[in-house]
Amino acid sequence: MVNTVWIIKRPADFPEADILEDDDIIILIQDAVLRVPYFEKWLACEEDAKARNVKIPEDKLVSYEDIIDIIEKAEKVIVW
Repeated sequence: MVNTVWIIKRPADFPEADILEDDDIIILIQDAVLRVPYFEKWLACEEDAKARNVKIPEDKLVSYEDIIDIIEKAEKVIVW
């Protein structure tokens, strides 16, 4: 289960690593896909990565439908 989903829209808006908990996950959307985080638990919106011609490992790509599923199961969602 995911505790907090951090939805990041801009590349400069990543949260500090020390505020992330073990069950948190970062999801990159829009221009945030231009910067790959150094955290382990992150995913990127496949549609946004393709639109910006950004190469992201397949295991890190999710669709908007997948993102909705993750949000619905999370305890808290923060849009940054």
